[in-house]
Order: sequence, then structure tokens, then C-alpha cells
Amino acid sequence: MPLAFAPGEAFQFDWSEDWAIIGNERIKLQVAHVKLSYSRAFLVRAYLLQTHEMLFDAHYQAFRVFGGVPRRGIYDDMRTAVDRVGRGKERQVNARFSAMASHYLFDPEFCNPTSGWEKGQVEKNVQDTRHRLWQTMPHFPTLDALNDWLEQRCMELWRETPHGCQLGTIADAWECEAASLMPFSRPFDGFVEYSKRISPTCLVHLERNRYSVPASFANRPVSLRVYPERIVVVAEGQVLCEHKRLIDRSHNRQGRTVYDWRHYLAVIQRKPGALRNGAPFADLQEAFKQLQQQLLKHPGGDREMVEILALVLHHDEEPVLCAVELALNAGVPTTTHILNLLHRSIDGKSPITSTVEPPQALTLSQEPRADVERYDALRNEKKTQEARHAS
Repeated sequence: MPLAFAPGEAFQFDWSEDWAIIGNERIKLQVAHVKLSYSRAFLVRAYLLQTHEMLFDAHYQAFRVFGGVPRRGIYDDMRTAVDRVGRGKERQVNARFSAMASHYLFDPEFCNPTSGWEKGQVEKNVQDTRHRLWQTMPHFPTLDALNDWLEQRCMELWRETPHGCQLGTIADAWECEAASLMPFSRPFDGFVEYSKRISPTCLVHLERNRYSVPASFANRPVSLRVYPERIVVVAEGQVLCEHKRLIDRSHNRQGRTVYDWRHYLAVIQRKPGALRNGAPFADLQEAFKQLQQQLLKHPGGDREMVEILALVLHHDEEPVLCAVELALNAGVPTTTHILNLLHRSIDGKSPITSTVEPPQALTLSQEPRADVERYDALRNEKKTQEARHAS
């Protein structure tokens, strides 16, 4: 049966699978489709996984592009939204999905099993975009570049495609519907949280990969917040660190380890010898590596290098690195000289001072004038006196 929708009434959501070349690798992608039911404006966005954090990001990106939020969302019984399917329309909705819907103030509605016609617009959109966007396999250096192209191409198709039921194009109908959408406020903090325990080597595990954590939290429980593109480690009410998320769909490759050498400074302060072959310090900046080569030529160089690296705990890394580069260029790669350069660069910053306007009663009628010639006159007078004594 044909369905009719009012402006701003509803949107439909669905997933599909398609392929693209990212970098130089052919990758299977999970593609999110979001379509406004009245104007038929749509957005297509690609992800590597079909998980909660990807679902939340797809909604945020769609509402951002649409310029608002419809009052109702139509879904099938996808696992990221429904924990259990009951009789008829009875559903046990996932808690995080329900929190997202409450944040954006729309009502989720789920289709009956095997009733794809209840969201037939987005089902057709999957077929149409497969011919329009994926028939020639896209080739992009990164997934972000692919999604930028998909967003731009979708908006171009709005302007090119006739609406069918309304006069004009999809873009014309969207302009009429935009005023009926609910305002789009701040994005939903769409992370998935896991309880983890940090390993003795200061690493936390996720999806066969390992990420470093500050050494003071080794062997302690933390919360791991997973976003589509990053992970955040939280403990005791504070953010400990943040890493770019690694996602690898191939099961034939070994997991990777992401180190931040700053997390291991507390360890090498106790054991300076671990700096020589420590895996976290293999990716030090080039200036630090050159300094390490110079310092290790004499006894105690390990401890001196640790003292210099530990400066980033108290100062910004950029001025510390700048001081090291200046010391290397001057041919004096010593701890004392680097500390001197660092303190001089920090103290040399001009303080922010406010101009003080003196009261009228204290204004000088004759401003003092710097005149060094008076000192020359004194010198000449002194020479004259010395000449008299000599005579």
C-alpha cells in the first residue's frame, strides 16, 4: 500500500554491505542509509563495522546534513537497536539505543518481521545507490575521504533527482521539510563502554589490538570508551589517555600495539637502562633520537636522557623539543645546556600586562629624558682632575 508522510514526520534507516578500495586494499564496508520519508533526501555513510558506536555516528551525521531531526524513526529489528523481539510490536529496546533516541527526542518504531515494505523507501534507496554510487568500485586513500565524497554525491543527487510525488527535485522538497524538523542540538556522546584491566606492561586490549596506558594504572581496572575513530581510557573520574582506533577486518594478520612513550616515563625513571631497547621509545622524535645517541657515548647517559624526556611532564613538548634541537645545532648536547635553553625560552615569553593610567595629579610636567652625554661630561671632568693631580 502506498504510504504518505507529513513534513518532518519520519525517517527510515537501514544497513547494506558494499565494497570499496581504501588505500590499496579491497575492503567490505557496512553502509548506513538514512532517508527522510517526506522529501526523500538521503545520506549514505560507510563504516568498517556494524556496531553501536557506528550506528550512533550515522545518526549524528545524517541529522547534521538534514539540518534537524524528524519526530519518528523507522527501523527493522537490527541487533544494535533491539535486544529481544516480542509479539507484534513488542520490543525490548537496547539501553544505549534508547538513550540516543531520548537525546535527539525522536520515537523509534520497528517494523514487523519480514515486512520490509513498512520502510520501503530506504529499502529502495539501498538498491538505487548501489547503481549510482557503487557500480564502479570507489577508490580513495582513506575512509574519511570516501565518506566526504559520499556526502557530496548524495547532495548532488538531491538536486538531480525528481521527487516523483512533489513538484521539483528532492532538494526542493527538502527545503520545504527543513522548517518542520526538530532543532539539532549537540551530538549524542555515542560511545560503547567496556570494563578492562590494564596488563602489567601497561596495555589495554581491544579487538586483538593493544593500546598503552599511563604506567601508574598498571594492573588496575579502567573503563574503555569506544568511538568509531578513537578509544578513550577513563578511571577515577578522569580521562587517562586517548588513542586513534585500529580496525582490521582481516583475521589473518596479527594484532598491533599502539604505544605512547610518555606513558612509560615513570618506569624508566626507576629503570633508566630500559630506555635503550624499550619498544615504546622506538618512535621518539628524531631530535630526541639524535640526543640519545650523543648521551649514550658516556657513562650515565641513560639517566640524563630520562631527565630530559621527563621534562614533558612539566612543560609542553614543543619547547622541550625546540631546546633539544638548539642544543644539537650548537654542538652542546648536554643536560645543563638544554635546561638553560628551555628556561630561557619559557622566561622569554612576554607577560601579559595591562596599561596603568596614572591619575592627573601625578602627571609630570616635564618628562625625564635619557641623556648619556651627561656621563661623557663626567668622564671628561674626571680626566681633567687626574691631569691636575699628575702635574
